[in-house]
Amino acid sequence: MTRAEPSGTGDDRILDVDLVAFERGDRDRRRAVVDGVMRSLRTGFVYVAHDVPEDVIDDAYAKLAAFFRMPDDVKRRFVVPGSMGQSGYTGLAVETAASRDTPDWKEMLNWGRELPPGHPLRRKYPHRYMERALPEPVVPGISASLSLLWDRFLGVQTRFLRVVATGLGAEPTFFDGMLADGPTLARAIRYPPMRGAPGTDYVWAGEHEDINLITALPRATARGLQVKVEGRGWVDAVAPAGHCIVNTGMMIARVTNGAVRAGPHRVVAHAGDDAVERFSVVQFCHPSPWTILAPMPQCVTPERPLRDAPVEAGDWLDQVLWDINLCEDARRVPADGSAPKKGM
Repeated sequence: MTRAEPSGTGDDRILDVDLVAFERGDRDRRRAVVDGVMRSLRTGFVYVAHDVPEDVIDDAYAKLAAFFRMPDDVKRRFVVPGSMGQSGYTGLAVETAASRDTPDWKEMLNWGRELPPGHPLRRKYPHRYMERALPEPVVPGISASLSLLWDRFLGVQTRFLRVVATGLGAEPTFFDGMLADGPTLARAIRYPPMRGAPGTDYVWAGEHEDINLITALPRATARGLQVKVEGRGWVDAVAPAGHCIVNTGMMIARVTNGAVRAGPHRVVAHAGDDAVERFSVVQFCHPSPWTILAPMPQCVTPERPLRDAPVEAGDWLDQVLWDINLCEDARRVPADGSAPKKGM
């Protein structure tokens, strides 16, 4: 399996960068990391060397595989009504890319931050801070395993955003305040095998951009993620060993007035992989929902005039959750759990 190699000299490279080198290196090393991140983000994607132990990731995937292989009636016990896919289990053929009317062929387990009942964010946004609904009764130890994974990758995301802030000419901690008690969401996804017409690719998850600030993706169990690169079309994205993939979302594009783009991507079962299932974990790093997403002054220039009006992060997220078919009482596309046609 090949990955998108850093080839060429323009906007078509996904580069490898090292967080620890930014944090512990000398001035030249720090500058090189910032430069690499900002150049790679022309694609919306970066391969980031991290220090999350491999056994933390291995243990999480083992427990997630045990859950997803359970009968449907067991998995449905962990559906959380009203959560809009932000907590608990979401079944097959529900989430739908805003660009499509065919649901993605995947099932998901979602978990995020828990706040005390009296916390002002939980009172104002109760649907954003529901209790975790992890399948501890049927997979003992999964709650601790997934909580640890969430904590470690939130640390990676916070540190990565300090590199981006530096590259934008802001204080490194510019994004830290936005993240305080934010509803960062981890999502484990199982893409079932697609058996059918031979010699054709199948789009497991349609083309889309993430709504959040940045997304972190630890290594998946099989290939499938593709990045849309200007001038090259769809490029396979597989991080080197010891790296995760980080991509930028619509919220950071708004805050930077488009100086940092949101990375378009999809997930594809390649021809010949009809019998393959794929497990992945993605973590969506969100600002607190009362954050006003307004452009940084230095990102508004005569060459890049003001593009968007400010918006509250929570309101925008609610709109996107409807767009992608996760509002249970207002589905824009029926979710019946049936397998979509191959080749779409």
